[in-house]
Amino acid sequence: MPYVLHIFDPWKSPLCTCPTKYSLSPYTGCGHACRYCYITSYIRNAFNPRTKKNFLYYLKKDLTKANLSIPISISNSSDPYTPPEDKIQLTREALKLISSFNAKAIIITKSSLVVRDLDILRKGKFTVSMSITTLNNEISQKLEPHASLPYMRINALKNLCREKIPCSIRIDPIIPEINDDYNSIREIVSLAAEIGIDHIVSSTYKAKSDNFKRLLMTFPNKSEILRTLYIDKGVKIGRIRYLNEKIRFNYMKMIKELADEFGLTFSTCREGFKYLHTSKTCDGTHLIPD
Repeated sequence: MPYVLHIFDPWKSPLCTCPTKYSLSPYTGCGHACRYCYITSYIRNAFNPRTKKNFLYYLKKDLTKANLSIPISISNSSDPYTPPEDKIQLTREALKLISSFNAKAIIITKSSLVVRDLDILRKGKFTVSMSITTLNNEISQKLEPHASLPYMRINALKNLCREKIPCSIRIDPIIPEINDDYNSIREIVSLAAEIGIDHIVSSTYKAKSDNFKRLLMTFPNKSEILRTLYIDKGVKIGRIRYLNEKIRFNYMKMIKELADEFGLTFSTCREGFKYLHTSKTCDGTHLIPD
């Protein structure tokens, strides 16, 4: 029975197209406190990140038994560079350990702190997937109050790409009337191509009762349209409310066409539109060096 390294299972979502991978989270909870975050539905005190007891000890034990041909996703429930990481350095030590086993990993983050670990990333089998929902500082600070500002994330990606670390960008989630402006999304994709990004992943916002309440409180002037789109006209898949399929498809098709225009590969996340994908994997794990 693994301790901290588990096969990724997104609640058996019928729309998930992820390849087989391990999920690894050095922290329980995440201090970025994103308004749309879903972890508050299953993690107690979710926006108060804390380290997992004896995490590195158990990670080493798991790595000795793991199938190292399967990539590790760091992480899916909490940002590995959540605010305490700059002092605690638990993720940094985990990356060292993963590299010592010659294991493969994708780092999913909203933090510019990832560049601190370039010395490890250069020597190992890593790719970085940076979430960028908007380039607008005001919107970003409302949506993701304690995450790095957009320009800091872009600068981090520039540094990573300059050092030949393969990177992707997650334009995720797309929220109607908040960060869905065509020109703004085009600017993200254009910048991605300019700095050397290889792949774009995108997804629409999925509403659960807790994150939906936070979103409506953060953007009260958008509450009526969001209620209409998600409650009145949306669809329920499992325990999550989605936009209707036509709206979701139009968003994803738009971003795919932008990715095509700028020569980037594209995929969606839990949308059910695998035929729009132009990459080997939806999550960007195909970018991990051999």
